[in-house]
Amino acid sequence: MELSALLEKQFTLPSIPKMVALLLNEMARPEVDLKAVNQCISTDPALTTRLLQLANSDFFRLSGKINSVSEALALLNLQQVRTMAQAAAVGASLKAVPGINLQQFWDYSLNVARVSRSLAGVVRQNQQAAFTCGLIHAIGELAMHLAMPDKMAVMDFELPPLDLRRAKLERRDLGYCYASVGAGYARMWQFPQTMVDALEHQYAPFENNVYEPLAGVIHLATWRARCKEANLSERGMAVTFPDPVGVALGLDIDMVLQQDPFDWAAHT
Repeated sequence: MELSALLEKQFTLPSIPKMVALLLNEMARPEVDLKAVNQCISTDPALTTRLLQLANSDFFRLSGKINSVSEALALLNLQQVRTMAQAAAVGASLKAVPGINLQQFWDYSLNVARVSRSLAGVVRQNQQAAFTCGLIHAIGELAMHLAMPDKMAVMDFELPPLDLRRAKLERRDLGYCYASVGAGYARMWQFPQTMVDALEHQYAPFENNVYEPLAGVIHLATWRARCKEANLSERGMAVTFPDPVGVALGLDIDMVLQQDPFDWAAHT
């Protein structure tokens, strides 16, 4: 399937049922705690995407300017957020995506978001935008599995969706990868251009003379999270570390692994 044809397809991103339930419960309270609402939405790639679509729509005349859940919540009223949450509840009930372990995908995406935010702080990039990009960086993978499950099943047999080499495989077989798909949708949804560029170039941040630091941040955070998914040893991480991206950002492997640290020993 050509990329343009894929981007014409409509799909519903599945939300995390628990987060949707918590959000609906919070929105039903007489006094809504916006901090709790922010937390619920910010842990769910689908809820975050829905909210940013709404906030960047032409209706608010701020298209291309809203980078994060907190910025969107400052713009929208509670009824608009409530309606969005109710619509997400329908999507949560349709949560199966062929070939994708959604719980693993959700956990992985949140891990990338947190590391992206931390790395962005080190290299003086927008941390809110980095968190959002990290959280939604792989929604293109979901779209591809929903749109062409048979083709993706063949790829999944060769390499799992969260393998470090997955984007290279997709580009070989399709001519594009999940990064191009996610960026294509983000452009259609009128997300900020910096975020669109970061999503589009995350696989190869400095390919074709491109220099988008936020794409480099997402690239390194993705590398780290996928190392965890693959249970790579210290040597495995050392030989797969994307040195050119690290050098461009002034980050070495130790600096990347020290951000938002967790117990690597338990995964090697």
